[in-house]
Amino acid sequence: MVDGSENLNLPSNWKDDLLVQTMDDGGMGSLLLFPNGFVAEKRLFGKEVSRYQFVDADGVDVIVSLYTDKSGKLFEIDSWKVDFSPLIRIPDDI
Repeated sequence: MVDGSENLNLPSNWKDDLLVQTMDDGGMGSLLLFPNGFVAEKRLFGKEVSRYQFVDADGVDVIVSLYTDKSGKLFEIDSWKVDFSPLIRIPDDI
């Protein structure tokens, strides 16, 4: 999703210190992202930079969006299964 994003300028080592935290979303797969190994609680939502849609193993549509915060740093991967059921499988090509 990072590779397919618009106007996202990340250093080549952006993955090295990325912390990831699951979100309480009923098992749909959303993740909070904390670049540089720093957990900041007061960041503000910025914008969507990438979107991907697929059909889960049970035939239900899933929409996944990558968001940055107001300062342009990775913020969240929002995964939304249209029937709000838990995610079964993430495709290999996402």
